[in-house]
Amino acid sequence: MTPYDLVLTPRGLRFMGRLYPCSIGKGGPSPDKHEGDGATPCGVHRIVGMLYRPDRMPAPAPWAVPIGPRDLWSDDPTLPGYNRHVKAPFAGSHERLRRADPLYDLVLLTDWNWPDAQPGRGSAIFIHQWRRPGFPTEGCLGLSRQNLRYISTHIGIGSRFIVPPFPALRK
Repeated sequence: MTPYDLVLTPRGLRFMGRLYPCSIGKGGPSPDKHEGDGATPCGVHRIVGMLYRPDRMPAPAPWAVPIGPRDLWSDDPTLPGYNRHVKAPFAGSHERLRRADPLYDLVLLTDWNWPDAQPGRGSAIFIHQWRRPGFPTEGCLGLSRQNLRYISTHIGIGSRFIVPPFPALRK
């Protein structure tokens, strides 16, 4: 492991020698992630992209991609665009990336079930802003806005996000 790895521990997310409070999926860490279980998948994942709201913040890194009004994420396992960034109009099940709340103002994309998504394994494990401390996600990792912003300025494409199988974290 390197200091630039994002490592989930029972006490928070370790990055560059510091621990950051975080929220994980309501289903806890799982070595057997599947669609709709609310779990955070165990394993070594890579950061493959960064999205941000240009109307709410400047780009945190040169490789960050702005989120526009038509940007969506497909979570429809019956369509070829499953677990991919798509544009509206989109007939399948999806999640809006440009939200009224600040959860997706800054999003780090992981390679969970990507780029060759397998239906049923679950879509989109993002690292995004939490609702509030201790409030679980649907499987993603949540951080405070300040900590997410700091981390996003210090990582790059290919940085590792490591989720060990901690039985004590399981719900």
